[in-house]
Amino acid sequence: MFIDSHCHLDCIDLKDFDHDFTVLMDSIQHNQVERMLCVSIDLDSYPHMREVVDSYESIDVSVGQHPGHVTETNVDVDTLVDLGQDQKVVAIGETGLDYFYGKDSKDVQQASFRTHIRAANQLKKPVIVHTRDAQEDTLEILKEENVSSCGGVLHCFTESWDMARQALDLGLYISFSGIVTFRNADALREVARKVPEDRLLIETDSPYLAPVPYRGKQNHPGLVQHVAECIAELRNTSTETVAKMTAENYRALFL
Repeated sequence: MFIDSHCHLDCIDLKDFDHDFTVLMDSIQHNQVERMLCVSIDLDSYPHMREVVDSYESIDVSVGQHPGHVTETNVDVDTLVDLGQDQKVVAIGETGLDYFYGKDSKDVQQASFRTHIRAANQLKKPVIVHTRDAQEDTLEILKEENVSSCGGVLHCFTESWDMARQALDLGLYISFSGIVTFRNADALREVARKVPEDRLLIETDSPYLAPVPYRGKQNHPGLVQHVAECIAELRNTSTETVAKMTAENYRALFL
C-alpha cells in the first residue's frame, strides 16, 4: 500500500471521474493508495479544500500559502497557528521560494517563508517546502529560522545532491514526484539513489507532473505507484520495499 505525501485533490478536474469526487477516491483506493496528504496552496481556497476532504480519514491536510500566491498582507503567524490547530492538519505549507516564476517578488516570498516556519515551530508540525531556482536563499532561511526544530520536507525535489545533502543535515526529508521518471531526469535519479532510506518520500503533486507512462495527462494519487517503481529500480530493491519504507517515513514525519 502506498502513501502519496503531496497532492492537490481539490485541483483535480473531476470530468475524468464522472464529475464525482467519490469516483476519484474509489479509483485512488483501487490503486492501493492507503493515505494521502492534500496540500494547501492558498488560504482563500483552503476552506473549500478542507470541506471537500473532511469525511475521509485517509486524507490528511496542510495549511499554507504557495510562494506563487503570496502578497504582502495575506499570511501571518497567528492565522496559520489558528488554522493549524485543526487535528486534520498535519503540516504547514506549502511554502518556500520560487525564483523561476517569481523573480520580482523575492522579498515577499522570503517573508512568507519565514512566517510559515515560525508558525510550524509554534505548532510543532513539519513544514512543506517548495523550492525552485532558489537553493542558496532556501537553505539560508531554513537554517536561520531553525527548521530543525519542527522538521519538514523538500517536496517535488528537482535540485542538486549538494542541496539535498544540506537539507538532510537539517533533519529534513526529500520527496520525489513523477519528474524522477522523465527521460531527461538523470541527475535527479542519481539524487534518488543517494537519499537515505529513512528520509525518502514519494508523491504525485497531482494533478500536475504525471509520471511516465502517463506524462502529459492529468495526474492523481493513484499513479504514485509509478514513482515508487522507478525509485525501486534505481535503488535495486522491490516496489513493495519502497512502498513500506516511504509509508513508514510519512508516519514518522507527519503523524
